[in-house]
Amino acid sequence: MLGIVIPAHNEEKFLPACLRAIGCAARHPGLNGEQVAVVVVLDSCTDRSALVATQYSTPTITIGARNVGMARAAGASVMLENGARWLAFTDADSRVAPDWLVAQQALRAEAVCGVIAVDDWCEHDAATRETFYRSYIDADGHRHVHGANLGVSARAYRRAGGFQPIACSEDVALVDMLIATGTTIAWSAAPRVITSARRASKARGGFGDTLAALGD
Repeated sequence: MLGIVIPAHNEEKFLPACLRAIGCAARHPGLNGEQVAVVVVLDSCTDRSALVATQYSTPTITIGARNVGMARAAGASVMLENGARWLAFTDADSRVAPDWLVAQQALRAEAVCGVIAVDDWCEHDAATRETFYRSYIDADGHRHVHGANLGVSARAYRRAGGFQPIACSEDVALVDMLIATGTTIAWSAAPRVITSARRASKARGGFGDTLAALGD
């Protein structure tokens, strides 16, 4: 089984598109019928995120940590308990490509770090956009780490100790531990994810704050 984990804190606006994209990826014929399980980790939600997940028949778990590292770890634990051999992580404000899971599996690595593209730059000026694209490597061999586009085998995840209970950069911390424990990582541009460039970042120090800092 392949397990997909989506942390969410008040994401009713973006979650429908996220779950529609996940549904397409889970039904891709290239998976040859392998089961795909999805869980949305509702972390301190006070909006209708739970209702959205129900409308899309997506299982949820609820925590009150307001901590993305703990949310990802909680979702991973559920998937591992249910027998997932592979864990795929994205974000509630992101849309995975239809072949997202297929592309991760085709790389035959113990972990996969993919790339992202921004869907709408309207909250940022042209200089911020240009600065981002000058520094961003959208090609194989990149060294970007995105929680919105990350996959890891169950064995490598356990060996690395899983996600740390930190409020940001939990994805980078996990990848650092994967490297330290000898995990084979594919730094690939094949698995694609489109993500939000909103300035009101849900995780302080996350991608939204990174973009905002480029414009300062």
